[in-house]
Amino acid sequence: MKIIDLRSDTITMPSPEMRQAMFEAKLGDDVFGEDPTVNELERQAAQLMGKEAALFVASGTMGNLISALVHCRRGEQIILGRDSHIMHWEQCGASTLGGISLRALPNDANGELKIKDIEAAVNPDDLHLSRSKLICLENTFNGHPLSLAYIAEVEAVARHHCLNMHLDGARVFNAATALKVPVEEIAKYFDSVQFCCSKGLAAPVGSLICADEEFIAEARRMRKMLGGGMRQAGVLAAACLLAINDMVERLGKDHDNANALAEGLSQIAGIEVKPAKIRTNIVFFTLKDKKISQAEFARMLRENGLIVSNIPSTGLRAVTHYGIETADIREALKRVKKTVEHNLKVQAGTTV
Repeated sequence: MKIIDLRSDTITMPSPEMRQAMFEAKLGDDVFGEDPTVNELERQAAQLMGKEAALFVASGTMGNLISALVHCRRGEQIILGRDSHIMHWEQCGASTLGGISLRALPNDANGELKIKDIEAAVNPDDLHLSRSKLICLENTFNGHPLSLAYIAEVEAVARHHCLNMHLDGARVFNAATALKVPVEEIAKYFDSVQFCCSKGLAAPVGSLICADEEFIAEARRMRKMLGGGMRQAGVLAAACLLAINDMVERLGKDHDNANALAEGLSQIAGIEVKPAKIRTNIVFFTLKDKKISQAEFARMLRENGLIVSNIPSTGLRAVTHYGIETADIREALKRVKKTVEHNLKVQAGTTV
């Protein structure tokens, strides 16, 4: 039985073209700025985002941490979402390692922070209070792309209070695909942008920070301090070059597969899902029968060859990605239906 793994778009394998490019990559010592493949990746990434420069880093978590450390000194404040990746899934590294205060505000279902909450969170110039320095947004958030109009509102608040803007754009290319705009149209509102090549773009490793030249020069120092100097990193950068050049256009296929999955799940008795809310490649669903825990249902699906993530606050998560085809979606739906029906039969037998 083929295992269908929908836990995340991080589990993709590099394409044959990526493997070949990695094998043939021209290399140098990137800590000395001499790796030609890394240099080309950084040049192209900066151009894509409409920024002056870029820096190749090991992961999105490292990219966000470095950006926070460049934007803020110890004791200064970042305003961000309570359920954001930076706050919830990165061990609060900005606070732990950088001594930066994190002011967490409620996210709505679309990932937005209320404008009035952001305004209220900005500290006045008072020696009793930490200095507010940065607003962080995440795009996409649980698969939801932030609208350009909303981002513009947040930026207006930031500029009014002389704050900077950082985007955790791990899946920003998914957002741009959903909004049908060039990714630069999203990035232009932010002073710094981090995006991942190792999620929907299918590279094995790597993220980039894009900003102005002065910011990136300081970010390069921070990367070295954190142990992120990767020497002959062109082996990895070669795959990332193909990711940003060849893998962006196919994201619409992942979105179509996610919508097909959500629509199919909504037709299965016993499953709750909202297909109308699927904008990119992430689907959340739950079992109506609350006598069975999400974790138990996820285990039952795994036994039937379908792997999903159990996110306690939002439900079971299925993420479409490179390597998942339309036939896999059809088979995944069969396995969900089989699991639900088996559970109902077991319950009926127990009742009798």
